[in-house]
Amino acid sequence: MSYLDLSNIRKSFENETVLDGISLSVPEGGTLVLFGKSGAGKTVLLRTIAGAIDPDAGSVTIGGQDMTTVPPEHRGIGMAFQNFALFPHMSAFDNIASSLTSRRMSASEIKRKVQDVAELLKIDHVLTHTPKALSNGQKQRTALARALVSEPKVLLLDDPLRNVDAKLRFEMRLELPCLLADRGATVVYVTQDYKEAMALGERIAVLDQGNIVQIGSPEDIYKRPANTEIAQLFGDPTVNLLDVVPQEDERGLHAFLSDQRVDFHGDFPGVAGRDCIVGLRPEALSFTQNGGFPVTIEAVTPFNEKTVTLVTTLRGREILVSQPAQSTVPEGPEQNITISAQDAILFDRQTGKRLEPVTTGERVEEAA
Repeated sequence: MSYLDLSNIRKSFENETVLDGISLSVPEGGTLVLFGKSGAGKTVLLRTIAGAIDPDAGSVTIGGQDMTTVPPEHRGIGMAFQNFALFPHMSAFDNIASSLTSRRMSASEIKRKVQDVAELLKIDHVLTHTPKALSNGQKQRTALARALVSEPKVLLLDDPLRNVDAKLRFEMRLELPCLLADRGATVVYVTQDYKEAMALGERIAVLDQGNIVQIGSPEDIYKRPANTEIAQLFGDPTVNLLDVVPQEDERGLHAFLSDQRVDFHGDFPGVAGRDCIVGLRPEALSFTQNGGFPVTIEAVTPFNEKTVTLVTTLRGREILVSQPAQSTVPEGPEQNITISAQDAILFDRQTGKRLEPVTTGERVEEAA
């Protein structure tokens, strides 16, 4: 059952439409990640849910109650935004406790709650400091602690880990899902980091130019992106996109990569003869001694957890191949690569939209 519902939310500033009919729902206790590039409308949507911005049209429903015209302080929402919004004259402790003092809790209860969340976010050693004495990462964690400490029913987080260091960011990606689940809050989390979106979101809503262009599980977004742009936003290294013109014969729809036939399993009505794009994830490619596609190795770049190899096809098209760090890149420039069939994606070149087969078995594999 959904706890937070947005229906046809629209918002414009002067002549610019920022939100163009956004509708979505988040189940009670669920976490939805809003993902998109800068300027997509993520923060405006978050502030509309919070009540800081009034929509031009549409409604915001929380727990079955229409909150569209309810002031922010009466919506039962916890918020942590990019700009910290800390009180400069107050210590970190008092900033975190500010959402509790109005509830007339005892001083000991406030101290316990603040201490608990501060230890979780590793800022318990700076609770006496004012914001000007805090690093950006400490400010961000203080703002996050303030949002968490009151245990709100709805929690809105606007890229709260952006300014923390890499080590803490990684730790928090692991810890936050458990923390949020334990608190039982219904969460909307904004980020531009696809790894963060994949780690934290039960569902991901991809926002682009004021519209939700895809919503689904992390696996759906990664393996079945709605278009080439989304495919490129998710993944490091980025997806390989190769132009093809599929043809059809008695064996079915197929195309050629490096003069090797590739069969598309499933029924794609009207696709034969159209300009298309095949999307190949770098980790879906591997070197092989038998069969596959001939390529030339151009460069090998080792990373801690993987090795990325740049190769070119017979026609000079560049392809990235990603392997686990312990894998061995074959010696010599002339090699062959093979495709993990189920991970290839077919797009229409003109629209960029993913093409789905009418039947199941959306996969590509090398012809026998």
